Amino acid sequence: MDFTNKTLDTLYVLTMSRLLHLLFSSVLILPCVTSDMFDNCTTSLKNVQDGEESVLQPSLEKYEAALLMLLGFGGLSVMLALIQSALRRHVYHDQHNLDTAFDAGGKVTFSLTAVTVTSQMLWPADFLQSATIAIKTGLGGSLFFSIGIVLDILLFPLLSIHLKTRAPGAKTFLQIIYARFGKPAHIFFCFVALLANLVTMTSLVLAGKASLRVLVKDSSDEFVILILAVLFGSYCLIGGIGTTFYISYFNTALTFVTVLVFVVKVSYTDKGPTQDYATNEAMYEAMRCIDGPDGNQDNSLMTFRSRSGIIYGFMLFLMATSLGFCDQANWQSRIAAKPAQGVLGFFIAAYIWFAIPTTIAMTSAMTYMSLSYQNGTHFLTANDIDSGYITPFVMETLMGSQGGYLLITMVTMALMSTGSGEVMAVSSIIIYDIYRTYINAYRKSCSPTSCLLCGNEKVFDTVTPETEMCACKPVENCRDCKDDIKLRMTGSRNYGVRYGCTKHGLYRHYEDLLIHNKSWCIVWVTIAVVPYGLVIMASGVNLNWAIFTLQALISPFLIPILLTIAWPKSTAAGVIAGSTSGLAAAITGILVVGETAHEGGLRNFMVNTSTEYSLLGGIGSGVIISSVVTIVTSLCTNKIKCAEDAKKEWEKTLSIDNPLNPWRNLYKEELSKIAHDTKITGSNMATIFRPAKLIAYVGGGISVLFFLVVFPAVMLSYDVLTFSQFSGWLTACQVWCMVGAAFAIIAPPAEEIIQVWRQHRKNNTEKGKAAHENNTYDEHL
Repeated sequence: MDFTNKTLDTLYVLTMSRLLHLLFSSVLILPCVTSDMFDNCTTSLKNVQDGEESVLQPSLEKYEAALLMLLGFGGLSVMLALIQSALRRHVYHDQHNLDTAFDAGGKVTFSLTAVTVTSQMLWPADFLQSATIAIKTGLGGSLFFSIGIVLDILLFPLLSIHLKTRAPGAKTFLQIIYARFGKPAHIFFCFVALLANLVTMTSLVLAGKASLRVLVKDSSDEFVILILAVLFGSYCLIGGIGTTFYISYFNTALTFVTVLVFVVKVSYTDKGPTQDYATNEAMYEAMRCIDGPDGNQDNSLMTFRSRSGIIYGFMLFLMATSLGFCDQANWQSRIAAKPAQGVLGFFIAAYIWFAIPTTIAMTSAMTYMSLSYQNGTHFLTANDIDSGYITPFVMETLMGSQGGYLLITMVTMALMSTGSGEVMAVSSIIIYDIYRTYINAYRKSCSPTSCLLCGNEKVFDTVTPETEMCACKPVENCRDCKDDIKLRMTGSRNYGVRYGCTKHGLYRHYEDLLIHNKSWCIVWVTIAVVPYGLVIMASGVNLNWAIFTLQALISPFLIPILLTIAWPKSTAAGVIAGSTSGLAAAITGILVVGETAHEGGLRNFMVNTSTEYSLLGGIGSGVIISSVVTIVTSLCTNKIKCAEDAKKEWEKTLSIDNPLNPWRNLYKEELSKIAHDTKITGSNMATIFRPAKLIAYVGGGISVLFFLVVFPAVMLSYDVLTFSQFSGWLTACQVWCMVGAAFAIIAPPAEEIIQVWRQHRKNNTEKGKAAHENNTYDEHL
């Protein structure tokens, strides 16, 4: 439907935002130039035909880009990996643990969590496609694009609490599915998780190609994919997921710096030959005078009242949330932090992430529209625009080779952070869920809730009360294991070594084998990126289709995975039936709407299956069908009859553990009041982490209310922005970006240094205590 003034006024009254409108008016209305001079201008830009000569002129030589990316960023990543490895070996003393490679010790600080989440959610496509949406839908598109992703991030604190209190020992979300539902559902969702990784990798490859082809001269597909493969796997082999956190910090910090440099260059410094095109007045005139799409207020681009923008925001929320739930790379960020740090980290990430795509989309999109408006026609073809070339074109036009270096810095760091996360995610799935479960299991006859050491059950079943229960002693009470750990810490790579502990030695040898295979797995996954990337590049798939349509196909798995963690009555039959039926509905919805609602139908496949209506039809039908089928089937097939049955269901996920590195050791301080020989229950975990859960609910509620209701209501209260309001909004985004930059640059290294120093002092204290005990023992003898 059209956004009439009556409809929007009603929305505004219902949300009681009149007061907020007056408050924001003081920010958005500045004593600047009026918009009277633009009232009577209306024009449409001519499209450039695909066959015409491109105006894109790469400014960087191939050797310059290769040296910068391989020696510069690749060298930086390897150096950080060595630092991370040294800290794990000499300060934290846990490099010998398999889990450390995939959870960085499980004690990542909240500020490092925040910048890592920001980095992982900040895909290269956000620099590219956010500008594409902005020129197609106007200010509303860039705003609701960012709000959709932010709402997705704000869901994760609650998810993090559920995950860390119900399955604190899980390293992949697939382990939770295996513990609850067994092999059929586990195998099914292993394919789903790998599909999500492929979708993400496809977007990364195409975004990398879009950036490098427009920035680097004579960059072939082979050159691009080899560069990407080296960046993705250059440091994972050395430092594991811990190095990804450090890389994510540098990625976020450098991204903020480069965005601010770009903004200052465009808005506050002399622009040389492009002076007339890059002023606020010129950008406002272009956005106000160029015809916008139907569904925008007065068909204007200078408005937040955009039907297409709101639809894109809603779709992005569902797509980002679905991909986030299915992509193991995102779960690793949640696993690596304790509940309180995870909650705070995700909240901060939402606020600082919002500043980056909003600021860069506005700056690059409006500058491009100003240039095109003065020219009377688009500079880029429709395919170039869909491929995300707007930001590269603007940065090179305004800043020359400096702009190329800035953009390649942002894109490279984003590619490294997100790409390495995907490599580690695929590797963790292969090691934990495929190799250890099906190919070379330590105990092949074990059930998902059996103890790996003795083979007995860890969860009591009233149906078979005669089942023998596990009575293994904790590994920290084993004296022989201390000598074995010292042997392992020597760095020996003799995987045929026989450890002295008769209880844990065989499993320690098995974990050594997993660590060895983990390294090879990372190598082969990195190598596999090359042929996969070449196939994707040769297929002709554009970035816009990959970002929207491929991600839309993941949306049916959102509710089944969410219910697996949050609802004890969900069953294997329910989640499998819901996922498959939802996927069929999503594909059908996209194809039907693409064929019937657009000119050319499916003959124009790439375009018509990636429009907002096709995506809305596919995502809406997929999510609704999968939700209904999952819930109904689970209600019909579950065996939960009382609260005690639900408690037993969560005991299955609490039983997920590494016998050599129990999750209880990670929470020694929090669980100190519970006797060591007492079994930890879900109720214990919920009580202990109740403050973190309260922060998640209260902070999440306030943040969601702000981004979902208050903020949009205030922005929608304006029809077509005046020049003063536009200048105020642009300034507000830039200030927001500066505040986010200050936190992202300063907080993580400061907090990390403090944590390392505290661990060092703790080590010295324990060493002194041990030496005192040994002296006392010797004197006694």
